[in-house]
Amino acid sequence: MAVQIQLRRDTASNWTTNNPTLAQGEFAIETDTDKYKIGDGSTAWTSLGYSSLPSNVLPLTGGAMTGAITTNSTFDGVDVATRDGVLTSTTTTANAALPKAGGAMTGAITTNSTFDGVDIAVRDAILTSTTTTADAALPKAGGAMTGAITTNSTFDGVDIATRDAVLTSTTTTANAALPKAGGTLSGAIVAADQIISAPVLKDVGETCVANATSGSTDTISLTDGNVHNVTLTANCTFTFSAPPASGTSGSFTLFLNQDGTGSRTATWPGSVKWAGGTAPTLTTTASRTDILVFTTIDGGTIWYGAVSGQDFS
Repeated sequence: MAVQIQLRRDTASNWTTNNPTLAQGEFAIETDTDKYKIGDGSTAWTSLGYSSLPSNVLPLTGGAMTGAITTNSTFDGVDVATRDGVLTSTTTTANAALPKAGGAMTGAITTNSTFDGVDIAVRDAILTSTTTTADAALPKAGGAMTGAITTNSTFDGVDIATRDAVLTSTTTTANAALPKAGGTLSGAIVAADQIISAPVLKDVGETCVANATSGSTDTISLTDGNVHNVTLTANCTFTFSAPPASGTSGSFTLFLNQDGTGSRTATWPGSVKWAGGTAPTLTTTASRTDILVFTTIDGGTIWYGAVSGQDFS
């Protein structure tokens, strides 16, 4: 009949709770930790130390190896002996690997992975197996581009491809922006009440606002333009609006036409001042025109009115 030997065994917590005293040489195992103790006949379990490992093995907690490791397997899933040729049976780490502190490479780097999340081998075709960095990339110090730049991102925070429609996929800078040396504009300029200093003007025109018929009231807005052509179709009360800010001179010219009936009158805003304090007598003959000029320098608080000419037919 076969002999079966069983050692005393229990969980670590049960051993601690019961706290027995093992006999001299008695062997006992913690089934949930695989640790064991050997009794001395007098020391209770909780005071008895775990048996030590032999001197020629390394504890699970780590330590210093005194010899080489030869393996046909892996560490943490990595085949250290062959992976990427960093370690082989004839190549030392010092000769095959680059220190973390950096150093000089003695050969090319081939990767199917990434550096800092960037696939160096394929991204934007900057590096390929047949293209060197010197031929494919622009140095940080600058240089001459040999091809176009296509970007879905920004330069210095500016989306060059779309901002203000200066550059689009079908519009070149030359067609969309005016060189500093000057050129021909293809659209309007809105200065938004900003100062334009020291211009030399040539061949200048002004927008003429045609108020076809006045009715009994009419508003002259400088936003619309500085020349207004109004035909009186009734006795009309005028309002002036949108003058420039105080401290800036603003003026407009008014062509005032009598309709085919004539005898129409005009009532001016109370802010208008006339030479001598009296408004001029308008031409009332049918189909005749008077020309008047109004100027303000205080944001429309006062308008200075003057007759440029009367009774034009």
